[in-house]
Amino acid sequence: MNFKNEEEKQLYYIEKCKELVSHKANVLGRKLTACVTTFGCQMNFKDSEKLEGILNKIGYEIIDNEHADFVLYNTCTVRENANFKIYGRLGYLHKLKEKNKDMIIALCGCMMQEPHVIKKLNESYKFVDIIFGTHNVYMLAELLYKRLFEGHKVEDIQEGTDLIVENLPQIRKYSFKAGVNIMYGCNNFCSYCIVPYVRGRERSRDPEEIIKECNRLVQDGVKEIMLLGQNVNSYGKTLDNPISFATLLKKVSEVEGLERIRFMTSHPKDLSDELIATMASSPKICKQFHLPLQSGSDTILKAMNRHYTKADYLNLVKKLRESVSDIGLSTDIIVGFPGETEEDFLETLDVIKQARFDSVFTFIYSKRTGTPAAEMPNQVPEDVIKDRFNRLLEVVNSISNEKVLEKENSVETVLVEEENSKIDGYVTGRLSNNTLVHFKGDTDLIGQLVDVKLKKAKGFYYLGEIV
Repeated sequence: MNFKNEEEKQLYYIEKCKELVSHKANVLGRKLTACVTTFGCQMNFKDSEKLEGILNKIGYEIIDNEHADFVLYNTCTVRENANFKIYGRLGYLHKLKEKNKDMIIALCGCMMQEPHVIKKLNESYKFVDIIFGTHNVYMLAELLYKRLFEGHKVEDIQEGTDLIVENLPQIRKYSFKAGVNIMYGCNNFCSYCIVPYVRGRERSRDPEEIIKECNRLVQDGVKEIMLLGQNVNSYGKTLDNPISFATLLKKVSEVEGLERIRFMTSHPKDLSDELIATMASSPKICKQFHLPLQSGSDTILKAMNRHYTKADYLNLVKKLRESVSDIGLSTDIIVGFPGETEEDFLETLDVIKQARFDSVFTFIYSKRTGTPAAEMPNQVPEDVIKDRFNRLLEVVNSISNEKVLEKENSVETVLVEEENSKIDGYVTGRLSNNTLVHFKGDTDLIGQLVDVKLKKAKGFYYLGEIV
């Protein structure tokens, strides 16, 4: 058949799958169920919303446990132990499949882009029915149709793609906030990171398509949108008519009815004065900036292939703090990168003390096969890494506790996100700077922006009272 575009093709296969699933449900006398389990980053969770939407449109009831007729793992491979976790889970699924011969098991995502993984799956996990990668997540219905109609294993791994297919069904976790992909892939090739090898090179979505999606989401009740990409600061460079990320932010800010805008992740080397000025001038853009540092040592930053220095980074922090009042800064730190000396580590501590981050995501370096860093000499001993990691946490926690005290007893606007799982009668929301607030309130507040007095600072969050 001839299709106008990939979206039309996939909608066709959704309808074909719907016929087969409906027939099977009639035979069984019940609705078929599906479970999608997500590993990894925000973009993986966004992909899983699409995967669930496709499966739901086909006729599956989405459930949250693996005792289902269709089980799909959307995988991550940033760290090697993520792969081991998947292998362990597959052993459990195998036992479930032995009890339910009609069960279909599918794997997709970043882990599937590694040839040695596919080899291992084909040799040791032959019961897996469908395997596909990051570049053709949108093809789920087509691949499932082949499996249902032809009855044999389906494998479709693509090395790369220029296609961006977005307008397919999806099920959002939240009715009031949503992620919007603005670009895919990464060109940075940090020496410790596998992402460019499995996600491919950068490619940006057309800005008008992004704005259309934002408008649709707002019309559907969304108040907060997070713009997603491996490096949003480099958005627009691959377009036929290039535009900057700051320009895109201005366009999104003009969407009527949208109240909050977030974005992640940013690379320091691409953070422009234009972007900082745009953040400062738009009341819709949340006062939150996640700017991964990784290390404060120029020597280690060079070995990491990060393309900025300690001084460059601190200058960016200075600009952000001076331009955007009350901005919440967060970062990523890797401890124990190959060759890291005590002096290098102390440089990292110095940046943390100067930048005074609101929150820090700390990681112990682990070898990632397939990256240049895995082959580097002078791997740091495990006991040294653990000692540095603990010292780092002491400094990070101390500063975070001090930072959160700065807003104690002030009144701030909070987007209420969910019922609090630990305190009866309480709900939980986020400030513009992304700090959590727990306060007494009814669940009908969920999705609303309300003013809350931050009565007690508790380390990384507040206990508040609605005003």
